[in-house]
Amino acid sequence: MPRVIPPENLGCPPIRALTFDSLGLIKVTEARGKDRENPTVVNTWGEMNASRTVLAASIDDRLRNPLLAVARKDGNVEILNPCNGDLHFAYSAFGDDTCSPADDEISALHLFRKKKDDQTERSCTLLTCTKKGDVSLRLVKFPDARDDSMDDAAPKTWKACGSGEILVGKVDGSENFTLFGGRRVEANIWDLEQCTKIWSAKSPPKDNLGIFTPTWFTSATFLSNDDHRKFVTGTKSHQVRLYDIAAQRRPVLSFDFRETAITAIAEDPDGHTIYVGTASADLASFDIRTGKLLGSFLGKCSGSIRSVVRHPQHPVIASCGLDRYLRVYDVKTRQLISAVFLKQHLTGLVFDSGFTGEAETVVDVATEEKMTIMEQEDDETEKAPVKTKKSKKEKRSREKVFEGEDDEENEDETEKAPVKTKKSKKEKRSREKVSEGEEKDELRSKKTREHKKKTKKVKHDQED
Repeated sequence: MPRVIPPENLGCPPIRALTFDSLGLIKVTEARGKDRENPTVVNTWGEMNASRTVLAASIDDRLRNPLLAVARKDGNVEILNPCNGDLHFAYSAFGDDTCSPADDEISALHLFRKKKDDQTERSCTLLTCTKKGDVSLRLVKFPDARDDSMDDAAPKTWKACGSGEILVGKVDGSENFTLFGGRRVEANIWDLEQCTKIWSAKSPPKDNLGIFTPTWFTSATFLSNDDHRKFVTGTKSHQVRLYDIAAQRRPVLSFDFRETAITAIAEDPDGHTIYVGTASADLASFDIRTGKLLGSFLGKCSGSIRSVVRHPQHPVIASCGLDRYLRVYDVKTRQLISAVFLKQHLTGLVFDSGFTGEAETVVDVATEEKMTIMEQEDDETEKAPVKTKKSKKEKRSREKVFEGEDDEENEDETEKAPVKTKKSKKEKRSREKVSEGEEKDELRSKKTREHKKKTKKVKHDQED
């Protein structure tokens, strides 16, 4: 069982986090706020395989038919149901190319939330980018009983860089622009509708000692969902940079944090607070307007932080990394709420904002269609008479009932008509005895009468 560090505060709000590790497993950790329970692992999906390491993930946690997309080390992209882990569709990002996934791994993945044109519920739009800068924007249609083929439209592809490696890919809140950057690749922004580059950053100048810092972006995020012009990046040289494409090509603000690489950056909904994680397991919050350190989060990690995510509804953030722990912090107090040990090196995490902690509010289209079909069938069966086969027990019980009714009718008839009953031997003998006794009495009475007559005659003769 996973080991859980008990929190010192009141507990964790109702959250649901999906973590991804180096062995290709997806683990679901939940915490229910009403009972003030600690986060616990409730599900584990997948099989242990180092070649299926999850490199990038993106979630569309809408209430109706939510989706989860993951990019694996072997080059496969999978679209899953984040509620139960069922696989909707999977395809290879490299297609029939001779390029090996080991030489050109997927570095960026985004699952679009908004609907384009007449896109149905059984399809989604995905953006993928490899280390060598091959970007693909495609519409994926799930296999269905009615339509078992992919969409006829070919995916949009372009090259994001001529040299270097793309390590960072981020789509803004409007999902109209995307940001790329990496090793020897300056930060640049592309228009997804036209598939053209609209802005590219310029390398910072040399420092006072004449040392030039090589370009190596490791993380990035947009400050606002409504504005793609301002974004923050983290570099291998432990620098945090703020860019404003409306102002200039070089960073508007830049500052150092600790002495190790910046590995993860997350934005706050307020638009000016960011959370920064480093390779030395330091996690802190900054006011990006001034570069001021607001405070470090307590409960030090022991490994490199690989992902930091701010919950869209509750005032908590979560981090994970090579120390194999999923940690949840309070944003206001920066206290550690809970930490769950997940056994493998963690590569990323996402929050499921549709989780409420009480009842399941997520609706799957496939199950909903089945329920509606079953309800229609039930209504039809109620309207039309149905002939059901009776079991043997029911038949026997019904025959017994009919036999009982026949017996009652016969009894009524016997009451109306006289019934001739058979007499027993004893009754016959008793009756014969009675008749014999009556005959004997009659003989005796005759004899007495004759004797009386004789005596009268004798007396009369004597008198004469």
